[in-house]
Amino acid sequence: MTSVSIGWEAEADLVVIGGGVAGLTAARTASLRGLRVLILSKGGPTDTATQYAQGGIAVVAPQEDSVDSHVRDTVEAGAGLVDVEATRSIVEGGQDAVAALTDLGAVFDLGRDGQISRTREGGHSTRRIIHAGGDATGAEVQRALNAAGLPVIFGAAACEVVTGPTGVRGVVAVSERGFGVVHAPAVLLATGGLGQLYALSTNPPGATADGIALALRAGASVADLEFVQFHPTVLFTPGGLGRRPLISEAVRGEGATLVDSEGDSVMDGLHPRGDLAPRDVVSRAISARMRTLGTDHVFLDGRAIAGFAQRFPTITASCLAAGIDPSTQLIPVAPAAHYQCGGVVTDTHGRTGVPGLYAAGEVARTGLHGANRLASNSLLEGLVVGERVGFAATERLEAKRGVADIHSYRMPRVDRLALQQVMTAQAAVVRDHDGLADATKSLERAVLRNMSSRVTNGDKPAASSAPKDLAAQRISELEDGALTLTARVLLLAAAARTESRGCHTRSDYPEPVEALRHSISISLDSDGHPNLEAPIIPADLALTIP
Repeated sequence: MTSVSIGWEAEADLVVIGGGVAGLTAARTASLRGLRVLILSKGGPTDTATQYAQGGIAVVAPQEDSVDSHVRDTVEAGAGLVDVEATRSIVEGGQDAVAALTDLGAVFDLGRDGQISRTREGGHSTRRIIHAGGDATGAEVQRALNAAGLPVIFGAAACEVVTGPTGVRGVVAVSERGFGVVHAPAVLLATGGLGQLYALSTNPPGATADGIALALRAGASVADLEFVQFHPTVLFTPGGLGRRPLISEAVRGEGATLVDSEGDSVMDGLHPRGDLAPRDVVSRAISARMRTLGTDHVFLDGRAIAGFAQRFPTITASCLAAGIDPSTQLIPVAPAAHYQCGGVVTDTHGRTGVPGLYAAGEVARTGLHGANRLASNSLLEGLVVGERVGFAATERLEAKRGVADIHSYRMPRVDRLALQQVMTAQAAVVRDHDGLADATKSLERAVLRNMSSRVTNGDKPAASSAPKDLAAQRISELEDGALTLTARVLLLAAAARTESRGCHTRSDYPEPVEALRHSISISLDSDGHPNLEAPIIPADLALTIP
């Protein structure tokens, strides 16, 4: 390996990688406790998954609701893999976390009685989802957190978390100023999800599994990556690729129903909650109906919802842009990659197995989501665990920090479009052994072909390369490397889970298997190859849920 020229340096007590709800909440909390915080964000102030969150925040309602009820709904949706103790801890922290966000200036919708308005979404037994701007909750959360004015470097991507004998020492990053280092004893991965593994996703372009790759290369473990939640109702347009607008579950919460091309109900008789069944149930039902009828979408009928445009202005705008008036027409919808239920293994304070390395938000696996995330628990988790990371980072103040040498390294990567085609065809809503095996072989062959590709760090730019263009190129290469590694890990986990559970469906193993009611944990060996670890077994649910 060769040394890399360092173009810039910085020092912090906590480096936050990512600018969404979990990262900004942690940064604000740590800053209030006197820590020097620096945020690294690949994109701009609103290039986050948080910005696009429509439905709201699941938080226990003051009447006709309880922590036990919220936990019970979460456990049911999670299909046997939810960590009940972790879930209770996070749910109990919801009201205080929302109060802190309100104190920061976030404004939530009010009902006629002047109290915060609440709706119901799939999998919930009551109306406990608070929302803002009708269907623009994420945008309001992002606005309020951005207003805190925290120090951030935009257009900067983390290349590597540097560790030593006592844990984290700092971060190597790349920006328009070239490669740089941030000397710090604590790093939070708050990078969001892996939606760009697939051709269609509700995620922003930056959801390229960066945090998964950074954590694995730093020595941490990941779990439950096979559980990718496909949102059942994403706006369908012929030939549409990339990020697609989702049609929030709250639309069904207000009375919309799913129908097929022949006008028949999709969900009748399939689940006690009908159109408000958990997302994995609805996605499978839609996929099955599309296969039966030979169609590429079904429809959402929200024509009976009074004041649709006022209640769902963002959705209405997306539909109108596609030439559809949802108040008078059926909305064409189909499943698309939406949320990774697993991630970097952490406790409920974001701690990983590597001292000084934390993870929060979608990139983390706290045990809250199990095999299938309950709607609107994501913003809840980001707020609660993000705040706890801000407190926990103080435990690293006396730890050694400082990055000495930066070395070039190869990140095996394959063409992104080819990878997305393979994952969409073989590892989407429904999977089987042959498809997963073919996908694995295809990726491994592509990795071997590309092992001679240019070194990600240390490549000398062409004389004509502008700093901004060069930074974008290097960030794209980092993203492709992260997607490639994460795809290999996901395929390994999906092949090992020879059952159907939550949002992991195997057509060759259509039923859940009690012996497999555990999380599959994976780390990298000394050669950088994914290896299965000992399973993470949840406590007996019967002993912990009233």
